[in-house]
Amino acid sequence: MVSFALSFALGVWYLQQLETLPSLPSYWPLAIACLLLPRTVPLLLRQGLLLSCAALLGFCHAAYIAQVRLADSLPNDWQGQNITLSGVVAEMPRVHERGLRFIFDVEHVETADATVPARILLASYDTKSMPPLDIHAGERWRFTVRLKQPHSTRNPYTSDFEVWALERNIRATGYIYNRSEPQMLDASVIRPAYLIELLRESLRTRFHQSLGDAPYAGILVALAIGDQASISQEEWRLFTRTGVNHLMSISGLHITLLSSLFFGMTYWLWRRSTRLTLRLPARKAAALVGVIVALAYSLISGFEIPAQRTFYMLTTFAGMLLLSRNVAPSQMLAAALMVVLILDPWAVMAPGFWLSFGAVALIFYVSANRLARPHWLVEYGKVQWAMTIGLIPPLLALFQQLSLVSPLANAFAIPLVSLLVVPFTLLGALPGFEWTLHLAHYVLAFCMTLLRLLDDLPVSVWTQHAPPAWAIGAGVLGALWILAPRGFPLRAFGFILLLPMFLIEPETPVRDTARIWVFDVGQGLAVAVQTQHHALLFDTGPDYAGEADSGNRILVPALRGLGVNQLDTLILSHGDIDHIGGTDSVVQSIPTRRVLTSLDLEDRRLAGMQTIVSCQESMQWDWDGVHFEILHPPLSAADKRHDNDQSCVLRISIGDQHVLLTGDIEKASEARLLDKHSDKLPTTLLVAPHHGSRSSSGAAFVKAVAPKYVIFTSGYRNRFRHPHPEVVRRYQAQGTHILRSDLDGAITIDLDASTIRLDVYRHSHRRYWSRFPEN
Repeated sequence: MVSFALSFALGVWYLQQLETLPSLPSYWPLAIACLLLPRTVPLLLRQGLLLSCAALLGFCHAAYIAQVRLADSLPNDWQGQNITLSGVVAEMPRVHERGLRFIFDVEHVETADATVPARILLASYDTKSMPPLDIHAGERWRFTVRLKQPHSTRNPYTSDFEVWALERNIRATGYIYNRSEPQMLDASVIRPAYLIELLRESLRTRFHQSLGDAPYAGILVALAIGDQASISQEEWRLFTRTGVNHLMSISGLHITLLSSLFFGMTYWLWRRSTRLTLRLPARKAAALVGVIVALAYSLISGFEIPAQRTFYMLTTFAGMLLLSRNVAPSQMLAAALMVVLILDPWAVMAPGFWLSFGAVALIFYVSANRLARPHWLVEYGKVQWAMTIGLIPPLLALFQQLSLVSPLANAFAIPLVSLLVVPFTLLGALPGFEWTLHLAHYVLAFCMTLLRLLDDLPVSVWTQHAPPAWAIGAGVLGALWILAPRGFPLRAFGFILLLPMFLIEPETPVRDTARIWVFDVGQGLAVAVQTQHHALLFDTGPDYAGEADSGNRILVPALRGLGVNQLDTLILSHGDIDHIGGTDSVVQSIPTRRVLTSLDLEDRRLAGMQTIVSCQESMQWDWDGVHFEILHPPLSAADKRHDNDQSCVLRISIGDQHVLLTGDIEKASEARLLDKHSDKLPTTLLVAPHHGSRSSSGAAFVKAVAPKYVIFTSGYRNRFRHPHPEVVRRYQAQGTHILRSDLDGAITIDLDASTIRLDVYRHSHRRYWSRFPEN
């Protein structure tokens, strides 16, 4: 069973790595034929073919589900068009800073000839012409919407919204058009899924009403109904740095403890009745109650991967108990793995999948099949040791960081949260017991205080580059070796196998070369430059909404994974939010030695930064054989620091190869550059001024620069319509190769004295769900 499940998972995982979906008719017969092998086939060959069949079945199943999902899509011609439709609010709406965001099940499309997927993600925006909408789960509405196909920024070591949307069957995203009045058609649509969402929403409302402005109310909401959006970015950062993030949402531990509590209560009460026991043994009755409780909690929590895995394992255990059969823990875990992947083949793309199943597998590895059961305190310590060592490889592979205080933090957080906070929180969900929420909040506040003390220690977290794949494999083997039972030879040798993950660093450019990353941050700009011993970041991209910005969503994980652990210089070209929106997140996470900017040095947005210098014409420096020079703005521009035309312009040179970063300069600054620095304008690669707006890239400037490549950094279907078609044609007429971050993703440039090499992320890391969209 275990080998079959692992092979099935391997087939599912392999399918998710493909650029295009295969044609299934040629695979299904082969997979089925393997299951019908005659018993005369030698055992070893039969087992090998059976495992191959399992992998092929997983592959075919994942491919079939993907084909069904992808067939329901929004046609290109209907992107950005007004479409009137009606349907049901399928999930509880979530508040963003300007309105609401919610899943919408489309029932009827009223616009003639329009084709809309069955499930879409909608946002509403509060404006003067359209007051805030009062929308609730399970209501039927008519909206006029503007939609687009799911589109993700594509950068190394960052999440992919397109696969996230595909996993949840969200086949279009958009917003409610505010010039058409929305209409509620039905106050309540009676379906089980909608009723559950309505219950979750009502619990969230009750929690906030009971707790008011309590600082950790959002965490209690997340523990009760799985609404992780209620937890602030700062709180998630604290949980991650202290290694307790698995506790601060619905986890398998919470579900197991709650189910076990009801199992024990039912068992104790049931066995008191002889008549009930004769009808159904107490242990079997308790198992049924435990599964029902686990299902209820899992559904209320949103039924995410940790909840699914735990529920399927508990169901397997209860099923074996009802059938009076014993089942090994590994077989329970394998059964849960199979069910999760059958229902959700994209689960293998989520970090939580690997951490969830990996953590439970480690617990079984160190505690199952032992000759004697140790004292509970010894067993608890052994499990904590297993989590500390065994999760090092996946944590470094997925997040490039480890919490060094995690064992100590979990030692007090697990009992406090699981045994006090969660029970008080769930009890507070019942009418008349709201007072227990304040008890839960008091205990949680005490726990948060201790976590902050640990986080304030000089070395609380280890961050580094992403290890190579072979080092991760060696690390997994090393961790299993260390955690092997007592008596296993040379267990300390496992620590040697862990070392490559820490010691093998990414290859950096050699002297007289540079590597440049133009990140895909949406409508904004962020460019990183790495030489042999130095690193620079030019702008930090946009602030998206609330606490989400390009710094914490894209730049920090990407730079960390690429091996950039310090910035020698951060250039903030000017004050527009799409160029400096991620600054706070970057400087909080990555040590920054110097900031160059055209902003006023007293600007409040620069508060707390060290060594701030005005960005001025003629500033230049050399790093490892690479020459950097600021061409703009002039010193005399100090009284216009917030104008696009005051953007810092950076020229990077190695021999005859040049790269020009121009910020948001427009035609006035271009004219000045033509006048003052015409000899320094010819370039190999240009990051287009002002995202390709019509107010920039004048004909004379384009002719003088004459770039071999030009990159337009713009958001997909942005409201400014950047880059302007006229500007694009101007570069094409010059013979320039056009690249666009919204269509091509992040672009990596390797530069030396004689050559330039480009890698386009959306092409080199293409997956079958990735689109090459038309703007």
